[in-house]
Amino acid sequence: MKKFVVGTALTALVLAGCGNGNGGASEEESATLRVGASNVPHAEILEKAKPMLEEQGIDLEIETYQDYILPNKDLDSGEIDANYFQTVPYLETQIADNGYEFENAGGIHIEPIGVYSQKYASLDELPQDATILMSNSVSEQGRILSLLEVEGLITLAEGVDKTSAEVSDIVDNPKNLQLEPDYEAALLVQLYESGEGDAVLINSNYAIDAGISPLEDSIAIESSDSPYVNIITVRAGDEDNENVKALVEVLTSQEIQDFILEEWGGSVVPVD
Repeated sequence: MKKFVVGTALTALVLAGCGNGNGGASEEESATLRVGASNVPHAEILEKAKPMLEEQGIDLEIETYQDYILPNKDLDSGEIDANYFQTVPYLETQIADNGYEFENAGGIHIEPIGVYSQKYASLDELPQDATILMSNSVSEQGRILSLLEVEGLITLAEGVDKTSAEVSDIVDNPKNLQLEPDYEAALLVQLYESGEGDAVLINSNYAIDAGISPLEDSIAIESSDSPYVNIITVRAGDEDNENVKALVEVLTSQEIQDFILEEWGGSVVPVD
């Protein structure tokens, strides 16, 4: 997997402004902030924020990723100072699985998951035993199942924590949908475009990156009040770093919120 660094070149005298190689932050170092992000919309939002941070003396260096694993590994190792790609449930799963000492520095936007189909124009048209392809990320199963429940396709067990629900928690499945949570999230666009399955659930960032409109092309989409907010994640202790706080303030500013709404027309929704 290739990573692409976006940003101004640094001279040999410039030091990292947030990471110091030991997982901590130092306000005495140069104000360079290295942030890892998914291509769309995260990196594009950061590019919009870059000149706003420059006005505050912060050089934002953006490193883009094609997957959901390396951004946390690189944050843990100190290669980047923060990342911007994941939701709180995913972060909690990563911390539990890998022992990361990370903190949520602030929520920025929501990317609704959508249901897509090359064969059917609505969920009502899905036949008995329809095959539904979905991400193998355990942290996303509850989110996907909650969407299917809201749409009336399944019922989850009473009292189950829907953020951590699994396929085994389904108690009613009238159409006997064949749910296949077996696929890398990044591959779901390719499966949809090749007509695999009867329906495919795709994260909006992957859909948008592939030129697919979540609002126009999906046959159902998660509501904008989803709790799955995309956040800025940092190593524990760095959430109070002045450069990190400035980044979050800029990303939640009215200018950036307006940009998000204008650029993606509701396919990406800023956090209030």
